[in-house]
Amino acid sequence: MPVDTLHWHGDLAGGHVRMIEQTLLPLRHEVLEVRTVQEMFDAIKRLAVRGAPAIGVAAGFGVLLGVQDQAGTSPDDLLGRTKETASTLARSRPTAVNLFWALDRMVARAERDHAAGLDAAAMLAGLFEEAQAIYDQDRSICRRIGEHGAALLADGATVLTHCNAGALATADFGTALAPIYAAAEQGKHVAVFADETRPLLQGARLTAWELMESGIDVTLITDSMAGRVLSEGRIDAVIVGSDRIARNGDVCNKIGTYGVAVLAKENGVPFYVCAPLSTFDPKLEHGGLIPIEERAPEEVTEGFGTRTAPAGVRVYNPAFDVTPARFVTGIVCEVGLIEHPNTERIVAALEAGGYPTDPT
Repeated sequence: MPVDTLHWHGDLAGGHVRMIEQTLLPLRHEVLEVRTVQEMFDAIKRLAVRGAPAIGVAAGFGVLLGVQDQAGTSPDDLLGRTKETASTLARSRPTAVNLFWALDRMVARAERDHAAGLDAAAMLAGLFEEAQAIYDQDRSICRRIGEHGAALLADGATVLTHCNAGALATADFGTALAPIYAAAEQGKHVAVFADETRPLLQGARLTAWELMESGIDVTLITDSMAGRVLSEGRIDAVIVGSDRIARNGDVCNKIGTYGVAVLAKENGVPFYVCAPLSTFDPKLEHGGLIPIEERAPEEVTEGFGTRTAPAGVRVYNPAFDVTPARFVTGIVCEVGLIEHPNTERIVAALEAGGYPTDPT
């Protein structure tokens, strides 16, 4: 594994979460100790942990932080605390569907065990098992995405990626970077061009850092250079991640992804999205229904503590955009490649993975 992004440390009663403090990278590599629900809320909100799968894992562990002292309470009280904690964490960020998927999964486990007549201690053990299962499942899925995606990359290929959908965004290999790591394990040489990904520079600060840590050939470019690099024929494939995928195959990802997809199509370069099935939202018919987080204007005007714009200027700062399915060559998930995604193919993939497909 390239880096250990986050994990639960210790037993249930006295344990806590350890995660890489991603806001400090690449200048400092520090481990953040998260011991309370509020600390987890803050870590998710301020992007100390980010990337849809990693947010889902963090959410499961966050529920544990809220209930770990409840072994001596009644089953009713434990169920209430579980729901209360999940409701709190759900307010941290609106776009990444994995957050809500993981929270719903934790609440559902508590409800099942409560209905089965388990006492609070047994319910608590069940929640610990569920959170660990979310973590272990993410690791397994990353590997499978990597295997499926590596088949798309020839030895000597060069990939363009946007934002960070690598190990720092998951509990293992990552999503968009998983095919690159898997290809390297197979003995292939795959080079990467990484967009800076403005305004928070996740590509520069995170993707470039973890690829260098892993010995992958990486070249950093600004977002506005992507068109030039594509037009020069330097890129064999664009691979990005996603925070939510609509039922029809529209893909929501970090702001700037839509522009890269349009440029890729214009230059005849395949555009792939790598994401687990937990990132698909069958309730949303199309990408226009995906809630888009708008972040503080200071991220644009005073990024990393230095003012780069006039005081008082109006700022529009959406954190994500939506790439229509018509620009997507394929979506790589744990059950394989969904070529030219549409509603029928998305539903088939969800069914193959055992995920609900009901739009209601």
